[in-house]
Amino acid sequence: MDSLTDIAVFVRVVDSGSFTAAAERLDISKSVVSKYVTRLEERLGARLLNRTTRRLSLTEAGRVFYERSRKSLADIEDAQAEVSRLQGEPRGTLRINAPISFGILHVAPALPEFLKRYPDVTVDMNLDDRKVDVIEEGFDVSVRISELPDSSLVAKRIATCRHAIVAAPSYLEQHGTPRTPVDLRDHNVITYRYQESALEWHFQTPDNKSTSVAVSGSLIMNNSLALRAALLEGVGITRTPTFAVGKDIQEGRLVPLLRDYGTLEITIFLVYPQRRHLSPKVRAFVDFMAERISETPYWER
Repeated sequence: MDSLTDIAVFVRVVDSGSFTAAAERLDISKSVVSKYVTRLEERLGARLLNRTTRRLSLTEAGRVFYERSRKSLADIEDAQAEVSRLQGEPRGTLRINAPISFGILHVAPALPEFLKRYPDVTVDMNLDDRKVDVIEEGFDVSVRISELPDSSLVAKRIATCRHAIVAAPSYLEQHGTPRTPVDLRDHNVITYRYQESALEWHFQTPDNKSTSVAVSGSLIMNNSLALRAALLEGVGITRTPTFAVGKDIQEGRLVPLLRDYGTLEITIFLVYPQRRHLSPKVRAFVDFMAERISETPYWER
């Protein structure tokens, strides 16, 4: 840092034409200005200025160093101004990561409104069901649907991710409707590969007791949208997030089952690297999504 200060003072001396004028512009003493320039020359091992009692002139080395330094200092000032500008209003590229199904159903449809609200922001969104390393892979923010996000990240809770037991009317007409969790043993259950307790479903009974039932079926999938498509074709029963099937329930394409029994609930978080100064583009997106979804998400209303 001393080196950068010395360079800045040297450039100011040349621009001002004298040590005295530079001292006045920098609001420091002439002797301190001279100290900075002398220290710079000693560090470089070269004389930069020819000093006489009446005038200053650049040496050959001083002229080369002055031209390069002046440009570099201007670039630094521009960079500082750009950072200040970025910290003022949301702008720049926002890199978002989200699970595939949630990203398609709920993040992508929100982006036109977000971009309209913040026209200086460009969004680069990556959809991936694996748990990405937010810092290593350079994401500004990631949607996580889990019990507890990585403690090395800042986590903003957006909503509860509730699950529903559902089936298509066509399946229920052919195979009957389960009335208790135990009845699921007699049904073809579509399971989601990465879901907690995928083959043993846990429930809270109406009298607040815990129970569980082993389930099985002819289809295992690793994507909620693909699973939804199988459901709508009447393949079987499943336990799936309401964010994936809420509209289908509302419009009667799928029927919620065992509604008196509580089942899996996890949390939707927005996570981002721990930073002392959160960039406006990240803060804007986090606040926007929290406002859009809220604790009672629109897909459950």
